Amino acid sequence: MPLSMISAALVAALVGYGSTVALVLAAAQAVGATPAQTASWLLAVCLAKAAGSAFLSWRTRVPVVLAWSTPGAALIAASSGITMAQAVGAFVVAGALIALTGALRPLGRLVAQIPDAIAAAMLAGVLLPFCLKGLAISGQLGANSLILLAVFAVVRRANPALAVLAALGAGLVLAFGPSGAALPVFTPPHPALTLITPQFRPDVLIGLALPLYLVTMASQNLPGFATLRAAGYEPPVGQALQTTGILSALSGLFGAHTVSMAAITAAICLGDDVHPNRTKRWKVGLAYACVWVMLGVAGPWVIAVLQSMPPNILTLLVGLALLGPLTGALGNAYHATQTRFAATVTLTLTASGLAIAGIGSAFWGLIAGLSLLALDQVVKPKRP
Repeated sequence: MPLSMISAALVAALVGYGSTVALVLAAAQAVGATPAQTASWLLAVCLAKAAGSAFLSWRTRVPVVLAWSTPGAALIAASSGITMAQAVGAFVVAGALIALTGALRPLGRLVAQIPDAIAAAMLAGVLLPFCLKGLAISGQLGANSLILLAVFAVVRRANPALAVLAALGAGLVLAFGPSGAALPVFTPPHPALTLITPQFRPDVLIGLALPLYLVTMASQNLPGFATLRAAGYEPPVGQALQTTGILSALSGLFGAHTVSMAAITAAICLGDDVHPNRTKRWKVGLAYACVWVMLGVAGPWVIAVLQSMPPNILTLLVGLALLGPLTGALGNAYHATQTRFAATVTLTLTASGLAIAGIGSAFWGLIAGLSLLALDQVVKPKRP
């Protein structure tokens, strides 16, 4: 395997891991995961991504690389009043819905009929509170926040994909440098998968599982397929959805949230510099899988390092990590003039955190946006 292929897989995996692992830990904390369950979550999602990337790349001879659902992690982190067992039930159902979408064409068509503006507005509403909180807390960090923001801004000019990873590196230096805390001693990690019995509470399935399924499909899988198509490959839509859905449902039993197609990190693995022969470029998926196995094994130590960092630095890093997805979501939400008001209602209602009958705001934001669009179709404005 060429060195260029290994380096591309390594960079793609490190970018995906380092830029959003803090958000995954925040999601685990939001649902009350124990340290053992958090470690199991991280290991299971890494193994699911590794297995899916290797299998789909080998099976289809297309360079398929998977990611964990970053918007899904943000959705989970924004939830409240949900136990880990109930979250696991939602993860299993969301994975099953993804698999069914790949297997049943009518279900796929139904999801495709949800307007892009409304789906994007729901995603923006999920992400916005994290970005606001991250930037608001920067005032408490003083000069450290200026350093992190400067590193993020400068690196982003050269390579947007590496900006958050560079900011994370700077945060680690600030946290564990000469004037900071002691870096946790590295010991050979002993990761273990912890089986969690799921609980299927109806309001959690409606308020978490359904929005998790929708944001994963709209903000991860569809852009991932588009990235492959833009690189000249025919994406294996059905196989990919069935594989990622089954893996998500299985890994969900060990605490992991959904895995999906990658978009930004996939672009790193699809260029001519990876391998000049595009018919052999699929092997990057195998190298990518190997890196994710190693990252999964090192999970306990990574968790210890991140949890030893000042919480304010982590909050700022999460906010910076989500600025890119928020920008894309806002652009899609307000692209068409005729859906802007419905998108605004969806965004604000989702961001409000409103919960009715135990069902979270993402679901109600989606319902409100779709209802307004339906009303516009029924009640046509009079022409002057």
